Formats: sequence, C-alpha cells, structure tokens
Amino acid sequence: MIADKKIFFMGSGLLVGFAVVFCILFMPIFGAGQNALNYFDNLFNSISKGSAYYIPDLVKKNEAFDGREVAVTIDAGSAEQAERTTMLLWKAGAAAEVDDTKVSLKGDLGRILAAGLEDADLLFHNRSEALQTKYGFDGREALYSWWNALKGMDKELKKQKQFENAAFVATVQAKAVEVAFNFNGIEPQNITDKIWIVIFALAFYIIYTLWFGFSIMYMFEGWGMELEH
Repeated sequence: MIADKKIFFMGSGLLVGFAVVFCILFMPIFGAGQNALNYFDNLFNSISKGSAYYIPDLVKKNEAFDGREVAVTIDAGSAEQAERTTMLLWKAGAAAEVDDTKVSLKGDLGRILAAGLEDADLLFHNRSEALQTKYGFDGREALYSWWNALKGMDKELKKQKQFENAAFVATVQAKAVEVAFNFNGIEPQNITDKIWIVIFALAFYIIYTLWFGFSIMYMFEGWGMELEH
C-alpha cells in the first residue's frame, strides 16, 4: 500500500523525467552525430591535451644536456624494435649497432633527446604522416620506439650512476613521448575557450545525480519506508 500518494507520485514523476533525459543523452543529437557521453568525453580529452603540452618547456631544459656524451646498451625487446630504434638514433646523429634485440648506442644526449622531442611534437600535433615520411613506418610506432628506447636509456644510465641524465630522460619519456602517443588524434583545446560548456557539464552532473537520488527517496517515503537506526 502507498502511504502518501502525493510524495510517491512526485518521486515517480522525477524518475520518469530522469529516464527521459537519460535516453536523450544517448541520442546522436550533439556535434557530428555524437551522443552526449561521446561529445563530453571528447571535449574533456581535448582540454586535457591542451593542458598537457610540456614539450616547449622540455626543449628549453634540454639545452643543458647538449654535449653530454652517453654510451649504453639497451634491450629493445624484439629484433624488429631494435632495427627501428637504431634508425631513430641514426637520424638523431648517434652511433648505434644492433645485436639481435640489443642496441648499443653512443652519442650526444642533448641531440638524441632533441630528436625525440621533435618527433613527439609532430605526433602531438597529429602529424603522423611527417614521421611516416621520415622513418618509413607509422608515426605511432616511431613514438613507441622512442618510448621504449628512453625507458632503456633511463635504466642503463641509472646503473652508471648518471642520475641527473637518467631523470631528464625519464621526464622526456613521460611528459613528451608518452603524452604525444596517448593523445594522438585528439585536437587540443584551451579550457578558457569552452569554460561555459565545462561549467554547464559539471553543474548538470551534480543536479542530475541529485535528481535521481531525490526521486528514489520520495518514492520510498511515499511507499511508507523510512530509514531508522
């Protein structure tokens, strides 16, 4: 039996309204035939990318590493990856030799990292075709090879107690190469350009969550159920 029909039907009405809006959110009525979830997911990815552009700052910091000679042997993981890594290093002006999955390299750390940052910048700006032309294989594969090479260099430089060099190599790997790889294909946007849409999205999320909560609460109260302790 319903104890309070007014409160029960008010909760039911809120729940029906919630369901209607929920269905609308999944309809392809937003930009380029997207539903609301896809639209806002792409929007926040774009904003995240716009706030994660560390490459210019890293290029400046890399100037301090010009002329620092390094010599390490890294494990590329596979013979194919070793060949690609060697090509990257040759283009960066380093000497590199392949022995199965191992790559022995020697060169100017600043120059090597400058080449990696340049390639990361190309992919960050979705210019994969430029890397394809440069190396003869896909741009994302090139960036993965850089990521793998820098990971190996970081490990080996630490073994040689070159901690400052290793730390900066790891920073370039994480903040330039990895970011460019993960955000490839997404157009960066500044949050200030979409500030009102962002505020609306956050406000809607809070209101919509409360909407559902109050609809359930009113239905149970109208049904005569109460929480006691």
